Order: sequence, then structure tokens, then C-alpha cells
Amino acid sequence: MGLLVWDDGVDHKLQALDTQFKELDFTKDNLTQKFEHHSKTLASQAAQDEMWTAVLALKFTSMELNILYSYVTEVLICLHTRVLEKLPDLVRGLPTLASVLRRKVKNKRIKIVWESVLEEYGLQEGDITALCTFFIAHGNKAEHYAAKVRQMYIRDVTIMITNMVKNQALQDGLLRAVQIIEKGKGARSPEDQKSSLKELIPSVKN
Repeated sequence: MGLLVWDDGVDHKLQALDTQFKELDFTKDNLTQKFEHHSKTLASQAAQDEMWTAVLALKFTSMELNILYSYVTEVLICLHTRVLEKLPDLVRGLPTLASVLRRKVKNKRIKIVWESVLEEYGLQEGDITALCTFFIAHGNKAEHYAAKVRQMYIRDVTIMITNMVKNQALQDGLLRAVQIIEKGKGARSPEDQKSSLKELIPSVKN
């Protein structure tokens, strides 16, 4: 009888240990997930900080800044316009590019369209981060130059970007913006451009 009682007690202890191990395993998985999420958040924050530092550290003449700003704004306008073309029923609800960026987080349909537009233009989310950061940082002091004016000031803007922008993500974003506009994808009438600029400037700053 003593042996049976002892066996029964050992069985209870083993079950208790098994339960504790399962709980520890579950806790470990939770902590691992939280740690991975926290690591990604920190990495993302570090990348954002690095991007802001790179943008604010740029040393350009006002003319060079205006030229870069012009390419950036035209690409952002193109992206917003293309999204609206694909979502005609949401035109009123997406008056600015900033509204698209905000709503795509929770609206799957907008997100899918946004991703398709980026793919269409050969852009990635990192490029958009770079372009929006540049726009927010310099939009209040830069002036938009039309294509003809840009050509008068500088022949090859890609060389300027490559030589003066050291942050790789920012450099890539600016070079892609230039490529898109120079390919003619961003060609629009001056009237449409002025109207879109008025909408874009306050919206992205907010």
C-alpha cells in the first residue's frame, strides 16, 4: 500500500511539474514575441532617427534644395493621384496623400491599392519614408521649380544626389523620385500641379 501511495504521489508531482513546464513554455513564447516586437520597434525607431538626422544634415544651396524638393513633391502628387484613380469611390475620403498613409493602416482595400501603386512606380515603403521626411523637413523653406527651370540650373541631378547624400536609404529614395519624373510618369499640366501642391503641402506637414 505504501508503494502505491508513493507512486500516486509521484504521479501528482509529475503532473504538477508538467503543468509548470507548459506554463513556463507559454510565458517564454510570450516574452520572445514581445522581445521580437520590441526589437523591431527599436530598429524602426533607430532607422527613423537616422533618416531625420540625414535629412536635416543635408548641405545644399537653396537652388539645389528647390530642385530636389520639386522632384519629391511631384512624385508624392503622382502617387496620391494614382491611388485616387484606382479608388474613385473614395476620392472625397482621401483628399491628401497623408490621408492615404493614415487610412491604409486599417483599411485593407486602401492598403492593397497603395502597395500596387508603389509596385507600379518601382518604389518601396522605405522610399516613401525618405521622401516624406525630406518633404516635411524642407517643405516650409523650399520652392517648386518646373521642369524647364530645373534644366536651366543643373544638367544631371543624379550626380548631385550621389555626391552629396550619404544616407543610402535617402539617396535611393531621391534617385528613384528623379527617375520616375524624368521618365515622364509624372507629367501633368501646370494648373493641375499647382492645385495638387496646395493640397499636398499642408497635408503632409500635419
